[in-house]
Amino acid sequence: MPQIQSRRGLLFGGAAVGAAALLTSCTSNEPKNDKPAANDQPAAADKPGKPVTIGFAGPQADHGWLNAINENAKNRAKKYSDVTLEITEGSNDTAAQIGQIETLINKKVDVLVILPADGKALTQVGLKAMRAGIPVVNLDRIFNSPQAYRCWIGGDNYGMGFNAGQYIGEKLKGKQNAKVVELAGLDNLELTKQRTQGFDDALKNYPNITKVARQAAEFTVESGQSKMAQLLQAQKHIDALWNHDDDQGVGALRAIEQAGRDEFLMVGGAGALSAFEQIKQDKGVLKATVLYPPTMAASAIDLARALGQGKGVAGMAEFEIPASITLFSAVVDKTNVDQYMPTGFR
Repeated sequence: MPQIQSRRGLLFGGAAVGAAALLTSCTSNEPKNDKPAANDQPAAADKPGKPVTIGFAGPQADHGWLNAINENAKNRAKKYSDVTLEITEGSNDTAAQIGQIETLINKKVDVLVILPADGKALTQVGLKAMRAGIPVVNLDRIFNSPQAYRCWIGGDNYGMGFNAGQYIGEKLKGKQNAKVVELAGLDNLELTKQRTQGFDDALKNYPNITKVARQAAEFTVESGQSKMAQLLQAQKHIDALWNHDDDQGVGALRAIEQAGRDEFLMVGGAGALSAFEQIKQDKGVLKATVLYPPTMAASAIDLARALGQGKGVAGMAEFEIPASITLFSAVVDKTNVDQYMPTGFR
């Protein structure tokens, strides 16, 4: 991602599964008495409606999370007989992505779902689509102007950091002079700053805990391994680690194993399947991860379909879908990992 913008950005968390079912099963203005469907299936009661062609444009799938974004969008669209998905190849070059979106505009798709490589740089093409009468669902990385989209849906980076800090705080609240370290993502990203701020704010509620070190990695396995090795070398004893990203966490865990360290607990971020599997086994330092899952792309397809069919969201009084949906970052540990295992990405 040339300016590597926010890459993360769902699950609705504990309350999330219910909310996801709300969007998927109930994008209709007619009341339904059916039980909520599982969050990966549209409800049987949601009968096919007006055919909708959805254009989907995202960045290059050069990371497990981004690849899962594409897969979630494609798989969700397949579940609807009334949805046709036009998906672009994806690019981290803003000019190339703008060109791909303009092609979708020229094809006169009914709705656009856009996860921009750079929200600021792609704002104008979002405005162009909206002015052409094509509603835009802005996915995760937000455009600079609310006029460039009809609905934004994405994750809560501050909440992700706060929930990670609160989880660690509760685990260490009986320990005096506890020391924690943070393995952040790219420091030039606003999302990284938000996650760190949330984490720091949560720790203020636990005066017995001090954050003694922080390293910024690059959301890659290699950077996670090298930066974690530096943290471990500098800190001879720690009580907890928060790692912003499960992909770079693979490298961090390698460094931890190579150093022979196991005196602390680790909390990851995003919701990778590999993290879920290790949490379930409960044999190492990784005890939890804070979600920012790519299932947001499936929900974006639900919203786009609702827009194309002129529907709202059941369970809400309004006839229209909301203008903005911020998703909850649930903490997944061994007590609830089975529930979230189907959402894990590779």
